[in-house]
Amino acid sequence: MTSEQKELYKSVDEILWNEWDPIGVNDVAPRDEYQSYVPEIFSLLIQNRTDKEIADRLYKIETETMGVIGSRVHCLIIAKKLIEEKNKNAPQQSTVVKNK
Repeated sequence: MTSEQKELYKSVDEILWNEWDPIGVNDVAPRDEYQSYVPEIFSLLIQNRTDKEIADRLYKIETETMGVIGSRVHCLIIAKKLIEEKNKNAPQQSTVVKNK
């Protein structure tokens, strides 16, 4: 894993814990409450999946795995934030201009 990917992985963990938190336990539950979902969401990000695809997966985790009502709108907001974080952590591409 590159250093950028390690940073992204940490960011995914932080965002799921602090902002996604579908069962509202980030102030009382053990810090690892959502860490089992980090590898899958990280994988979706590095596969360049769309915000809708990531949001759909988060929503499925909420409703099918956790058994809560879930919020598609909130999942989409989180998915967009995750993609924004991925883009922020992406290595910068240098552009070389050649003289003709």
